[in-house]
Amino acid sequence: MNRLWGGARTAARENAEDAAATLADEPTDTTPAADTLPDEPSETTSDADTPSPPSDAAEPRESDDGGDTPGEPDDARRTGLAAGRRGIALVALAVVLLVTGAWFLYEAHRVRSTPSAENRALTDTEATNRVAGDVDNALARIFSYTPKGTDATEESARSVLTGRAARQYEELFDRVRSDLAGQKVGLTTVAVRTGVVDLHDGTAKLLVFLDQTSRRGDAKESHAAAQLTVTARFENDRWRIADIQTR
Repeated sequence: MNRLWGGARTAARENAEDAAATLADEPTDTTPAADTLPDEPSETTSDADTPSPPSDAAEPRESDDGGDTPGEPDDARRTGLAAGRRGIALVALAVVLLVTGAWFLYEAHRVRSTPSAENRALTDTEATNRVAGDVDNALARIFSYTPKGTDATEESARSVLTGRAARQYEELFDRVRSDLAGQKVGLTTVAVRTGVVDLHDGTAKLLVFLDQTSRRGDAKESHAAAQLTVTARFENDRWRIADIQTR
């Protein structure tokens, strides 16, 4: 019995040793390392091969009125339009100034070449003052009288009036002479303002404003204003009234 048990153990040990040696000689089944795997294609591409997205500047901009406005922005377009309008306005202003300047030059030439340039009332103060003074004195003498001084008034009229004015005054005074004496009417006339409108070639035209004070008998004085257009002529070294018109 012992002999059988010892033989069985010996056989079992040998079988185990053979199995171990067999296992040692077989290759080990291991998973290959990551670095031994074949290279997989990369999921990324280079920047050169990847198309860039379109720029916002190239996209059409939507205008205020709903349409697409290619090119420059709205602000730049408005600035250009405003500059264009200012340029047009400056050109128009220059044309207006040029035309106005030409018109003024023409008018100045016309004034210098017309008879108005010979009007001494605009340039000769001494002559203007003299004709105004002579006419003022003449009017005061012919339109001032007393009931007993009509003869002196007529004498003054003959010395300061000429032409049509002399004839008119004589006819008028003849009609009122008797009434003036009978009603005891007195009249005083003063020239308060005289303007020489035209003066050339010995003839003057004046605009005269008179202040007249009248009295009838013992009645209270009354005042009145008169406005006359007078034409005077230079005769015998003095200015005499040639025509009188009421205004």
